Amino acid sequence: SVNFSVSGQDADPYGLFFRSDGAKMYVAGDVGNDINEYNLSTPWTVSSASYSQNFSVASQESAPNGVFFKTDGTKMFVVGTATDTVYEYALSSAWDISSASYSSVSFSVGSQDTAPHDISFNTDGTKMFIVGSTGDNVYEYALSSAWVVSSASYTRSFSLASQETGPMGLFFSEDGLNMVVIGASGVNKYVLTSAFDISSASHSQAFSVSSQENDPQALFFKSDGTKMYVVGSGSDTVYQYSTSVSLTPAQSYFVQTDGTL
Repeated sequence: SVNFSVSGQDADPYGLFFRSDGAKMYVAGDVGNDINEYNLSTPWTVSSASYSQNFSVASQESAPNGVFFKTDGTKMFVVGTATDTVYEYALSSAWDISSASYSSVSFSVGSQDTAPHDISFNTDGTKMFIVGSTGDNVYEYALSSAWVVSSASYTRSFSLASQETGPMGLFFSEDGLNMVVIGASGVNKYVLTSAFDISSASHSQAFSVSSQENDPQALFFKSDGTKMYVVGSGSDTVYQYSTSVSLTPAQSYFVQTDGTL
């Protein structure tokens, strides 16, 4: 199997994100209260990863769980369970976390969930999504100023409880028609009939990663949906899965065949 251990940087990797070209990977670490950056010499192949540098978020959040970047890499967003707040950071050099600084811009999601574990946005930054394990929901927010989290307002929630009572990670496909959640029960995929509108979501597929990771925390997909990545705090390792490519984008985010992705 293709995998990469991050245990040298953090024993509790909770968040996962890739640059759009697959040449950089970012892991949120709960022990070090930081974001760790890795370079992939072969894009989208985690076994080619090497540790580059880290950025501490400890002054804002002592339990970072989720990390997300603006499309152009000039902003980073972190959410955690110590303060139940989303923090916004500016990167003066895109995708280079050593150039990051806290923007003094934040948004509390504690009124919706006191255990927010991951964060996602739609492609233009006008919607933000949080997954939380207190309510076992995905929460949707509208941003009146794109990519400015202080402009967020709560819109609606979507219950995951029928499939997952310990949701930890959240991912949306770029077209907004696939939402994927990972947690104690494994991976669950939802199809949205209206892009990035969680009220239109319905459960589609499930997949277990327990043979690789018994405490999965976050997941990410390659841009075209043909590879899935899972990180967890049981083995402190990023695992790579190949997915069956089908003819329609709405289905390319894992079609289960013979018990494997």
